[in-house]
Amino acid sequence: MTQGAEKSPGRRTVLGAAVLSTAAFGLPAVARADERSGGHGASYKELPVPTVIGHRGTAGYRPEHTFGSYQLALELGAHLIEQDLVPTKDGHLVCRHENDITATTNVSDHPEFAARKTTKTVDGVAITGWFTEDFTLAELKTLRAKERIPGNRQRNTLYDGRWSIPTFEEVLRWAEKEGRKRGKPVWLYVETKHPTYFRGIGLGLEERVVKLLRKYGRDHRNSPLILQSFEPTSIQRLSRLVSTPGVVLLSGAGTRPWDFVASGDLRTVDDLVTPAGLKWIASYAQGIGPTLDLIIPKDASGKLTQPTTLVRDAHAQGLILHPYTMRNENSFLPAEYRKGTDPNAYGDAFGAFQRYFETGIDGVFSDNADTALLAAADFNRR
Repeated sequence: MTQGAEKSPGRRTVLGAAVLSTAAFGLPAVARADERSGGHGASYKELPVPTVIGHRGTAGYRPEHTFGSYQLALELGAHLIEQDLVPTKDGHLVCRHENDITATTNVSDHPEFAARKTTKTVDGVAITGWFTEDFTLAELKTLRAKERIPGNRQRNTLYDGRWSIPTFEEVLRWAEKEGRKRGKPVWLYVETKHPTYFRGIGLGLEERVVKLLRKYGRDHRNSPLILQSFEPTSIQRLSRLVSTPGVVLLSGAGTRPWDFVASGDLRTVDDLVTPAGLKWIASYAQGIGPTLDLIIPKDASGKLTQPTTLVRDAHAQGLILHPYTMRNENSFLPAEYRKGTDPNAYGDAFGAFQRYFETGIDGVFSDNADTALLAAADFNRR
């Protein structure tokens, strides 16, 4: 996060908090050379490095995508706080990692919604459950959020049922309020989920996102918000509508973004991480969010090998890198940083953070913002 109009602390500063269809929406395209700053005087280039992104809030401590998770991430000092957006039946944007809400809400406890359980194919995968696009916002608001992976994070189940599903507009209002209270903007990191799928059923995401960004003054190049998507064409579409910075997320080696599959584009992630692919991304986006394995691959035993050239190659194109996702539990860490035999116990997360930071990445998504901030502070003291 940036200090607003205050003097930039420098790219390698970690805050002290570390210790704790378009026409249908009436949205004309805007020029990239947008001279408006929205009054923030902020830039993603001025964020502290390594930047700590609160993954779905702080999912290591609270059920993801709840105000409990977002608020704690802010209080811990995360530089940006992530939201994943999916639509409701009546066109509202809500914050859920997936449109399938079976594992993240108590929908299965509501007999009035039993008949809505169904099987859908989303991005080529058949999924059985309950889906946001089959509920109005009013109906979704009768549900309560719960921990998605209780087997790994049993303590988080303490908060099951405490919070409802937030809308994106509610998050924007919350960020505005908290920003005024703190005297500096609250940075958000916003992902369009399955945009090709939703556009195909008449619930296109980008125009709905843009309408809210404009309403809350976060549609400028210096707005305290970064847009992200696993579908490059979604970021391209957004870049034509707003000047808000955009990041292309990159899944595992050899995979294809779903919009490429749908359009017949034969390129894979392997093509996108080449110098030519990165140059293409840089023509409309400001960064990439690769899986950590694209930064340092693992061997057959799960141990880290040698870094790829991705960081160097992306920086050569002027792109920032925010890989995902660091978690503290053994089961999510590279094999050499695990401790003991309990997969849900904490391993040597600090050691793993240092290894990744040494590659020159600009930041990282983390489920445990406080751990990430302390690791970043350690790295900057070296």
